[in-house]
Amino acid sequence: MKLEKRPMPVVTMRAYLTDSDIRTLIKGPNDEERAHAAHKICRCIEEAELSPEERAHAESIISIMAEDAAVLVRRALAVALKQSPKLPREIAAKLAQDIDSIALPVIINSPALTDADLIEIVRASPPARQVAVASREKLSVQVTGAIVEFGAAPAVERALANDNAAFDTAGLNTALERFGDLSSVTSAMVRRAVLPVAITEKLVSLVTGELFDHLVNNHELPPQIAIDLAVGARERATLDIVEQAVRQNDLGRFIQQLNLNGRLTPSLLMRGLCLGHIDFVEHAMAELAGMSHQRMWLLIHDSGPLGLKAAFDRAGLPPRLYPSFRAAVEVYHSIEREGAAAERMVFRKRMLERTLTLFQSIPKDDLDYLLEKLDASGLSATRTAAL
Repeated sequence: MKLEKRPMPVVTMRAYLTDSDIRTLIKGPNDEERAHAAHKICRCIEEAELSPEERAHAESIISIMAEDAAVLVRRALAVALKQSPKLPREIAAKLAQDIDSIALPVIINSPALTDADLIEIVRASPPARQVAVASREKLSVQVTGAIVEFGAAPAVERALANDNAAFDTAGLNTALERFGDLSSVTSAMVRRAVLPVAITEKLVSLVTGELFDHLVNNHELPPQIAIDLAVGARERATLDIVEQAVRQNDLGRFIQQLNLNGRLTPSLLMRGLCLGHIDFVEHAMAELAGMSHQRMWLLIHDSGPLGLKAAFDRAGLPPRLYPSFRAAVEVYHSIEREGAAAERMVFRKRMLERTLTLFQSIPKDDLDYLLEKLDASGLSATRTAAL
């Protein structure tokens, strides 16, 4: 039967920690004896229930050990109290500046070190200590942000491989900007449990082989979408990850990125509309027009003849596309009035069926894509009839 470990009561600590232990620590015959005494004292401090007065006394003893000239004594302190909340922050910070055999256990484990302490270590220390920070059980976004900005590649890789390390999109972008050409870094990123849509899209063009497969299989990116991205058919792939952006409440940011990269094209909007991605079209046109989504929504869905045309012109879309665009919006509204909008798959099928009537004004590539989508929706009979 395994006995539960309980804190050592004060009376037991006094029984086991004698004046001779303190004398050995201070004036022991050699460093080994003094280190042994230091380890015993640290264990007693860690396991005992200390009164405020005794805790202050214990911290005084810890301070003496941290200043000891003998490496073995300082290392005994670092190893014994590396995970202890009883190690004062100022002592932990001091030990973190010592030689590696003393500093690394404290940097990796000590709960006394704050985010500010860890960020300073990353900014001012060599790679081995940056890696130690990246290896901690948990890391905040602020600390990982410092690692990707100032850390060496091994530290960035270690942090990415640590799924208890929190990253925001900006941090992941910085890691790719600095080390996107290093397979060790991209591999660690691909293997993270969760990735934002924008980062997944970037990684698809950076990785190959087994990593490519892992990205496809573990980040909700269908194989054909990844293939489309890899060979450059980016517009089609972009639409297929719009729903992922919506699920992550990231549609606005996703569209901004598309626009910054020159990929918010008229044909992309037409494809999105024909597939019923009306939210995407509304936000995309608002981005292109430089107006709020609410105002763009009112123009697009205006029951009169002028609202949609004004929205179309403000977005800078080509006039030749307007008749097809207007017809697709009318199809959308008619299906919505029929009450099919609540059932996404039913709505998608009806939208695709009715946009077949627009084929005369859609380029061949768009036509082929829509027909592929009809097949995927089980509407091969409709496709045959249209042909």
